[in-house]
Amino acid sequence: MYYGVDIGGTKIELAVFSPQLRLLDKWRIATQGDDYQSFLASLALQISEADRRWPAESGIPGTVGIALPGVIRADGTVVSSNVPCLNQRKVAEDLGALLSRPVALGNDCRCFALSEALLGAGKDHARVLGLILGTGLGGGICIEGRLITGAHCLAGEFGHQGMAASVLLRHGLPLYDCGCGLKGCAETYVSGTGLGRIYRAFGGEGDTYAWLAALRAGDAIAKRSFDAYLDALGSVLAGQILSLDPDIFVFGGGLSEVPEILAALPQATARHMFNGVQLPEFCAAQFGAASGVRGAAMLGKALATKVEQSNSVSANEQVADMDTLLTGGWHEQQH
Repeated sequence: MYYGVDIGGTKIELAVFSPQLRLLDKWRIATQGDDYQSFLASLALQISEADRRWPAESGIPGTVGIALPGVIRADGTVVSSNVPCLNQRKVAEDLGALLSRPVALGNDCRCFALSEALLGAGKDHARVLGLILGTGLGGGICIEGRLITGAHCLAGEFGHQGMAASVLLRHGLPLYDCGCGLKGCAETYVSGTGLGRIYRAFGGEGDTYAWLAALRAGDAIAKRSFDAYLDALGSVLAGQILSLDPDIFVFGGGLSEVPEILAALPQATARHMFNGVQLPEFCAAQFGAASGVRGAAMLGKALATKVEQSNSVSANEQVADMDTLLTGGWHEQQH
């Protein structure tokens, strides 16, 4: 069995997958994000529960893959996570020691992209760029079935690129402070939180849900906010096209489920491109909110394969470099 664990700021989802990555079981618990030892104990308890529910016929316990928010350095140290107790911790190594089994670790947005590129909406495309439009903005890049993490595991942190000055000037929007410490980051405008911020800046009241209801009711402020949001997101996507030239964008997160947004994105992106450029496809995620936990399980499967083939990873050791892990595991299984 392969266990995928998707860690969020308020909840943790654990899913059990078969060797063919068919979903067998899943459940959620609250995130114990303030105390690290409590967090590890809570997670270990859920892994034990998965072992109890799905005992392995071979006697070998399920391999664990974790997706979490934040940057994961090559040595496995987590930084810039919105789960406070995880920062400066080697989560996979510590949990692996507690469980006496290998644990694989990856960024949640990169796990989403991996899942959709290899098994989901992007599986028939060579160059897949996955983006999550949720409370933040992030994603991942898969080329020829291989996840690209970059030299410092930063590839896919689209949300912290600066928003184009032309967009801000056109709509009279200020530079917003970002939680990362910078000003004017793209995710402060094009995430779900950012859309609500734009709506309120134009005189609307409430959050993104209130905006959507107002838009569908024909409200002028909601329509103005929608236009500004699309302009901002189109600018971000155009930048990714010019840098990476993907075959397809695959979108996840709450805003990807708003049909008005997805339908308008090609035209909004084209406004920021020069004439004659062919746009990629724009598509919603096949697995929806489950893509992250599935991608985590895929990391676990790749790690299990690596252990089996080389015996190079001990029971309490982790592999946090997703690119290295997939080169020796899942990536090779697909070719």
